[in-house]
Amino acid sequence: MKVAVTGSSGLIGSALVPALRADGHEVLRLVRRTPRTADEHRWDPAHRRIDPSLLPDVDAVVNLAGEPIRPRPWTRAYKERLRASRVDATGTISEALAAAVAADPSRRRVLLSASGIDYYGDTGARTVTERDRAGSGFLSTLCTEWEAATAPAEAAGVRVAHLRTGLVLGPGAVLVTIMRLVFRAGLGGRLGSGRQYWPWISLRDEVDAIRFLLTADVAGPVNLTAPAPVTNAEFTRALARVLHRPAALPVPSIALRLALGAFAREAVLSGKRAVPTALLTAGYEYTHRDLESALRAAFLP
Repeated sequence: MKVAVTGSSGLIGSALVPALRADGHEVLRLVRRTPRTADEHRWDPAHRRIDPSLLPDVDAVVNLAGEPIRPRPWTRAYKERLRASRVDATGTISEALAAAVAADPSRRRVLLSASGIDYYGDTGARTVTERDRAGSGFLSTLCTEWEAATAPAEAAGVRVAHLRTGLVLGPGAVLVTIMRLVFRAGLGGRLGSGRQYWPWISLRDEVDAIRFLLTADVAGPVNLTAPAPVTNAEFTRALARVLHRPAALPVPSIALRLALGAFAREAVLSGKRAVPTALLTAGYEYTHRDLESALRAAFLP
């Protein structure tokens, strides 16, 4: 297959591109800067511009573009940057794919487009699958708009899967970097009550699931999470065992809210007990089904 990838320099994209090439796929990397290699091609999602000659012979697009959500104040300007980086990129790709279909309707095409598990909002201890509706809050609304931006491609007959990704555990992930420093300093512990569910997935399974979805007959939302979500308290205890460090210093919810504001409320203290029903039904086989094996791969590579 000929596969175009956006966001190829991020955590997931950096691992995905070599995996796709190892599978024998031809990979085009869409970048916003000046191209440095023959496989890179410039596009300008902020202005909805992409070379119309790039996608007509492409079989699949993996759209991972979007500014990372960081633990910083969520000002109005920052939230708009997060929204625009996702919606503009996805809309640009979707419109370009729709134009490619119009030019050559005989080629079957697929769009695997990033989204987030925050689509569901705070669901507490209730188990949620891809059938559940969107929650409330900024991140839920962001994911809803992000997914809606694929409408032109879907209307043109492109198979579209929305990758609702959980917490990705892999070397270089922001969460991994921060928690390694905290735990190795002996300051680890649950965050808030610790009862909030953290839906996680290893970087290996994130990449392998995307590879699987390129050819699997799956469309619509797909939870990219491991089969067994855990609470934050369970997560921190497992990490303490892997790193041989204590997890005895809980961080009060009020401290997190004061330090991180809306980020703490929606991304740290809220819970989503999401399970990957679509992936399991399609027959995907996980490498890391249990948390400790995923943590070892992420923290002790």
